[in-house]
Amino acid sequence: MARMMRAITIRGGRGAADALELGEAPRPELRPGQVLIRVRAAGVNRPDILQRQGRYPPPPGASPILGLEVAGEIAAVGEGVVRWREGDRVTALLAGGGYAEYAAVDARHALPVPAALDFVQAAALPETVFTVWTNVFERGALKAGETLLVHGANSGIGVTAILMAKAAGARVYATARGVEKIMRVRALGADFSVDASAGDWATAIKGAGPVDVLLDMVGSEYFARNVDVLAPDGRLVIIAVLTGASAELNLLNVMLKRLTITGSTLRARDADEKARLAGAVEKHVWPWISSGAVRIPVDRAFPLERAGEAHAWLEQGAQFGKVVLTV
Repeated sequence: MARMMRAITIRGGRGAADALELGEAPRPELRPGQVLIRVRAAGVNRPDILQRQGRYPPPPGASPILGLEVAGEIAAVGEGVVRWREGDRVTALLAGGGYAEYAAVDARHALPVPAALDFVQAAALPETVFTVWTNVFERGALKAGETLLVHGANSGIGVTAILMAKAAGARVYATARGVEKIMRVRALGADFSVDASAGDWATAIKGAGPVDVLLDMVGSEYFARNVDVLAPDGRLVIIAVLTGASAELNLLNVMLKRLTITGSTLRARDADEKARLAGAVEKHVWPWISSGAVRIPVDRAFPLERAGEAHAWLEQGAQFGKVVLTV
């Protein structure tokens, strides 16, 4: 293999979407316990946008190249790796490095591509599926028969949360902006949905019934209403703060309703924790994906050299499902 590879770089180190350009970077050196993936597709996620803007630096030791999830074939296997062989089709969660021809990753963070999926569909899985599993099912403890409310239901995280919750036997409420998105959310399986741009979504949700688990990506603007719509013993799980990270909290509401307020990030977790999470996802979620019960919609696929256009599209918020790069 050549020592250099095609990869997306950021002109000036940070900038707008058009600062992304196709260039060259050294091919990753394989360390013990890692596999080298010949990338065929890479997912595009909002953390990539924040990193491009200089607001979300990669954790220590991670590749500075954008990209948190890929799918492709194993190109080489590092010392001590026993599960994988060259040519195996895998999808993997990365701490960085996905927008390139090759990516090196801890072998424990890779999962087999389900037989019915192509690489574009498989690249849409790791970041969103791992995030939803750990936040909705582990931290939020969603159970069959309970109700999940998802904000930003048209996003990659949103559609994944709807599909996984329905596969687990839960009821799903959803908010999104615009009639078209609401109709598509309902077609995807949401039991009740509200156009958040058309009025008081909280009153509509409360009229539909109590919420047991709430997955929020909005942050401060929705915080008080999130607390209000939760049922007794409800769980609020925060995974992004698009409208701000500071909010006032009436502690009496938390006490009277016995609420749990939690949240997490994924990228900075250590390698052992990500490996544990990969095992849980393979055990619990991969059967849903293999059976077709969970099939993440891909909104658009852009070739690698048009990564800037992919970022610009995601920033508009008009997508329904995942945005992916083909390599």
